[in-house]
Amino acid sequence: MKAVITVIGRDRVGIIAKVSTACAEYGANIVDITQSVLDQYFAMIMIAEIDHLTSDFPAFADAMNRLGKDNGLEVHCMHEEIFDAMHSI
Repeated sequence: MKAVITVIGRDRVGIIAKVSTACAEYGANIVDITQSVLDQYFAMIMIAEIDHLTSDFPAFADAMNRLGKDNGLEVHCMHEEIFDAMHSI
């Protein structure tokens, strides 16, 4: 299974490092990533395999959300089944 992780905020050094470190700590494997800086704003979408998480998915998603709040970012983590269901209507 996979998760879609989005990150938006003011650009600064270390955003990708913080998010990828958190993914690694929870056992999520980043399989694809795209990021862009528009003026001073950072935007990133990541796809992560979550088959081997060290916690359940809600705990992982909550941790990613907290990471965002602690760093002045908007971080959203959505299970691929929810993402697919939202976009198949």
